[in-house]
Amino acid sequence: MILPGFASPELVEEMLEHAIDITRRQEAGDDIFDALIQPETALADPDLPLARKTSKIFRIHKHEPVFEQFASDPGVTQSVADLIGEDLDCFLSQFIFKQPGALGQPWHQDAFYFPFDGPHQVGIWLAITEARLDNGALWVLPGSHNEGIHAAVKDTREHANYGYFEIIDHDMNDAVAVLMQPGDLLIFHSHLMHKSTDNESDDLRAAMVYHYAHASTIDNSETVYGRKPANQEWVPVLRAGLPV
Repeated sequence: MILPGFASPELVEEMLEHAIDITRRQEAGDDIFDALIQPETALADPDLPLARKTSKIFRIHKHEPVFEQFASDPGVTQSVADLIGEDLDCFLSQFIFKQPGALGQPWHQDAFYFPFDGPHQVGIWLAITEARLDNGALWVLPGSHNEGIHAAVKDTREHANYGYFEIIDHDMNDAVAVLMQPGDLLIFHSHLMHKSTDNESDDLRAAMVYHYAHASTIDNSETVYGRKPANQEWVPVLRAGLPV
């Protein structure tokens, strides 16, 4: 579901400025705490500033105030708690730079990447810039949240970003585009099949994404991926329906 105009123009502009600042701090050798910057494989030009060739910045909801505050915004947490319960953790965040010339991410389900035991998870996708057909908007397959997690194969396109996998065993003909204005908020089930398309425009298509899970969830990342769950920055945001 989409909540139009959820965030103010001033807030989305502040988020964009802070995300760019993280890339500048990285270039300068300054502290970016636990943030992880993933480059855009198709944009490896050494003459470009890091902000112009970054694909995503992960793990920024704990140490970066503007992103931390939005993760626990009452309007956000109550909307998510209505879906998965009142004991709620935010376990992952990512700021997405869909740069001009960047490839889209193929059909996938977020839960494919989450080796968890427990209830399904919920993602929120805040449009930082306009999401249009020509700049890499999301597409979703309505009703697919009712299905299990499908097998996916590695994305073999030239310049596909690290970690891209694709669902190939499903008919996607009923997909619909999700066109959004800055400040619109998309809330979606972790099993929902979705993709983004290539950015064929001259404009950045940016978004801020958070993932939430019930606090009872067991994170098996260490067993499956060889990394400790703490690396995903699980942060309590609600307990018994009250802010933490």
